[in-house]
Amino acid sequence: MRYLITYDIRDEKRLTKVAKVMRDFGERVQYSVFECNLKESELNLLKSKLHRIVNMEQDSVIFYYLCESCFSKVQQFGEGRNYNDDYCIVI
Repeated sequence: MRYLITYDIRDEKRLTKVAKVMRDFGERVQYSVFECNLKESELNLLKSKLHRIVNMEQDSVIFYYLCESCFSKVQQFGEGRNYNDDYCIVI
């Protein structure tokens, strides 16, 4: 399953930790936005790791689930990055 994961972390130390975890699971497309192609077990592991870092009162992490039908409608504008079947962009 494909996911677009965004986060807003208020503390710089937590932000650095979240970014490091996210790099292990996906590809950064913007500063606080990652694209991930994950199996259910990988998604559960990612959520577990993030849950230990994120302050539920101050921070937010949003998981956008991208079905195959939505993924097939991906559009890219500009030349900054070439998308292939492993990744997508939502506009």
